[in-house]
Amino acid sequence: MNEVAASQKIVNVSDRAVGEIRAIFEREQPDDEVGLRLGVVGGGCSGLSYQMDFSEFRSGDQILDLEGVRLLLDPKSAIYLKGVTLDFEDGFSGKGFVFRNPNATNTCGCGESFSI
Repeated sequence: MNEVAASQKIVNVSDRAVGEIRAIFEREQPDDEVGLRLGVVGGGCSGLSYQMDFSEFRSGDQILDLEGVRLLLDPKSAIYLKGVTLDFEDGFSGKGFVFRNPNATNTCGCGESFSI
């Protein structure tokens, strides 16, 4: 599995998100060959939705190493995720991962879907 340096320019991950991802990996204890896959799929009220799940490396994936935790991006999703910042918020309005996408022309109220 080769780590692609270019993927580090695709998605920015805040320190808070890295900490939460690391905590999830420690709690769930996935296999060493598993990473956290960030993806984009069709659907949601704005046309495209973000997706996060545990996944094994697939041919063509770009890998972002977050100090020992792997973030996996498939080539199609990487196009939509370029410039996105993944953050983690824990406040009055809720707790969870937040995608900040400067390329989105429209987002839904819940922040889980977007269009470009």
